[in-house]
Amino acid sequence: MRLLRVATAVETVSLAVLLANLLTVHAEVITTYGGPVHGVAYMTVIVAASLSPSATSAVRSRAFVPVIGGLLALRALRPHAHAHAHAHAHAHAQKG
Repeated sequence: MRLLRVATAVETVSLAVLLANLLTVHAEVITTYGGPVHGVAYMTVIVAASLSPSATSAVRSRAFVPVIGGLLALRALRPHAHAHAHAHAHAHAQKG
């Protein structure tokens, strides 16, 4: 899970740097190194999410979403996210 967190952070930051570069100075060195860093981080997010012992098909699918896939996968993998969703659904079922 730590690898997924780090890869998600690198993917997010590298995308922000690439976009800032695109909107401002267009420095070739940033594109030359930032693009591959972003690509490797994106692929690492997919692999790390897929290899997580508690990964469901939904977690794996979310990891493929560009830009926010890592964040979505991390959210789905949080231990209390599943318990909270179950408790919330149970509470609504009892009201109806």
